[in-house]
Amino acid sequence: MNKTDVLYEGKAKIVYNTDEADKLIVYFKDDATAGNGEKKGTIQDKGIINNKMSEFFFKLFKDNGIATHYLETLNEREMLVKKLDMIALEVIVRNIAAGSLAKRLGYEEGTVLKTPVLEYCYKNDALGDPLLNRYHIMVLDVASVYELDQIEHIAFSVNHIMKDLLRAKNVDLVDFKLEFGRDENKNIILADEISPDNCRFWDMTTKEKLDKDRFRRDMGGVEEAYKEILTRITA
Repeated sequence: MNKTDVLYEGKAKIVYNTDEADKLIVYFKDDATAGNGEKKGTIQDKGIINNKMSEFFFKLFKDNGIATHYLETLNEREMLVKKLDMIALEVIVRNIAAGSLAKRLGYEEGTVLKTPVLEYCYKNDALGDPLLNRYHIMVLDVASVYELDQIEHIAFSVNHIMKDLLRAKNVDLVDFKLEFGRDENKNIILADEISPDNCRFWDMTTKEKLDKDRFRRDMGGVEEAYKEILTRITA
């Protein structure tokens, strides 16, 4: 298995084509951004941590019957994944009010929601990744109603699996972002990553933030928080 050309480079990852047309290599970077790229920096060993945590959760999801793009961990910063037709949506599941949801609803951050909330954002940098509802998605022809039903079922299943595991680690799963793609048979497959970059993790007792919010909000202790949450989850 050999890398060929770069298929895509984003804020946190580089995706390479390989000499096998149906497989890609994902390289996890230490680069960090916030505020739609307005704030930039580096979090030492972030790529290593995100790769390890994504591997852990993708294997956990597979054990629970959820298909993901993960195939194999190649080294501390790279994983081999299935090549998918990616769906231009960010799927956000929220259990506790934080960030933009707290502002939009006028909730105090930390308010436990009566029911998990699922939101869609359109993956479009030029438009600033706007919020969408199902009707917007159908108008844009991003996904069908049947596909959205599958996506929502998987997203809530992931939420249940992660919450159960994290509760035993004394960690609240505040919210998280997922991405999906279609395989060669048009099946909906979970992709991207599961890490402190796209999840909010809080210590259940102290409410200490163990995720990228420490970078976004200039709270300090960013590297320590990433290492702490990886240790808790994988121990």
